[in-house]
Amino acid sequence: MAEQQFLERVLFSEEQLAKRVSELGRQISADYRGKKPLFVGILRGCILFYADLIKNISVDCTLDFMCLSSYSGTGSTGHVRTMLDLRESIQGRHVVIVEDIVDTGLTMEYLMKQLKDRGAASIEICCLLDKPGNRKVEVTPKYIGFSIENEFVIGYGLDYNELYRNLPYIGVFKKQ
Repeated sequence: MAEQQFLERVLFSEEQLAKRVSELGRQISADYRGKKPLFVGILRGCILFYADLIKNISVDCTLDFMCLSSYSGTGSTGHVRTMLDLRESIQGRHVVIVEDIVDTGLTMEYLMKQLKDRGAASIEICCLLDKPGNRKVEVTPKYIGFSIENEFVIGYGLDYNELYRNLPYIGVFKKQ
């Protein structure tokens, strides 16, 4: 495949991802038994993880998406913008943010404040990947697929210049 020239190594296989996402789904379902959580997927990176996670949720729930941007080209602007917002009010709702990766925490800090201001009953973060060593602000996801070192990763929704999101595994991007 063409991605092999950009791939240093596979970090998590398709099988490892499926197993961990299933475990997260069971854990979240147990925690939200008797409630009807709203799962808010953060586009675009979350899409594969979100779809697989939702298939493993056994409680009644609703789904929505947001798209946030803090980048211009390849660098962070330090300012988060909402490009796509939720369709309905979250007043009194239990919200689970579904994110591909929590890195610096800046986007999640912004989003958590926005959702709290809208009156959510509770807000938790479910991320596929967590990079706690790279935090600039204190953000603690409740549901974490895998914690990783500060490496640039691709696949399973994660991209490099919009490429490689469709890989069924997560790999470390080869430094050029």
